[in-house]
Amino acid sequence: MDSRLKENDAVLFIDRKGRRYLKMIRPGKKILIRGEMRAEDLIGVEEGSRVKLSTGEKFLVLRPTYADLIPHLPRSSQVIYPKDTGPLLIWGDVFPGATVIEGGTGAGALTIALLRAGGKEGRVISYELREDFADAARKNVAAFFGDAPNWTIKVRDLYHGFDETGVDRMFMDIAEPGRALDMASDALRPGGVLVCYVPTAIQLKDTVEAIQSRSDFGEVESFETLLRHWQVKGLSVRPHFRMIAHSAFIIVSRRLVPIAAPSPINPAEPVEVVGDSPDHDDSDVVLPGDSAPDDDPV
Repeated sequence: MDSRLKENDAVLFIDRKGRRYLKMIRPGKKILIRGEMRAEDLIGVEEGSRVKLSTGEKFLVLRPTYADLIPHLPRSSQVIYPKDTGPLLIWGDVFPGATVIEGGTGAGALTIALLRAGGKEGRVISYELREDFADAARKNVAAFFGDAPNWTIKVRDLYHGFDETGVDRMFMDIAEPGRALDMASDALRPGGVLVCYVPTAIQLKDTVEAIQSRSDFGEVESFETLLRHWQVKGLSVRPHFRMIAHSAFIIVSRRLVPIAAPSPINPAEPVEVVGDSPDHDDSDVVLPGDSAPDDDPV
């Protein structure tokens, strides 16, 4: 990516009041805000330039960052906010080349972040129950990320299980993650990271308790993120009156090697109980304050 805009780029038009309008450079189409201009007239224009629409109003043009893009992403469901995406990727420890399962795609906001973090050598497999959500995610990934040959989306109920095994990381943005722990355990490799994203305190409690009840998951951590912007204008340096507070809880855990259940004692086999026999010689038992037997090194 260079500094000059090109065909099919997403572009933010920012007016003098800081209002933002997300547009696409589609040759043969017009950019319509307050006034108009031909989309092809933007091709070759450097980011950070100011362009004039037909009404004479000027707009600053920039390619959107991820944080710019997500609030403007076309969607029919709630997206994961950028303030949560960063912690999800960091606590989820997504690395270049990782194989990642995403449970629930929504509009594809987290999908784009996972594809960027995993890089060309990584692999993302998304499971989505609703075809309309899957279709919206396909369109958004194609429009705002581009070609993604290392992404697979499967329209099916993840509660029926995953096809993959040995997966490095898993993210679940679904109503009842606790119900999917058997499937998650089968798919994740030992040491893999499971991240659940739930909006309510009841879901937080149910999910954490479900994870804690198992021996094949551990190192559970739960938190939320709050984001507060500040206004800096001359002597007016203060927090904005409005902030993005609670959006959802993030629950992180690790896939462990399960603890084997202890073997049951065979009642037919004699069990020696030391100290209960009247013939037991406890003369060598050293109690607090006693001296050790003479023939034992101290």
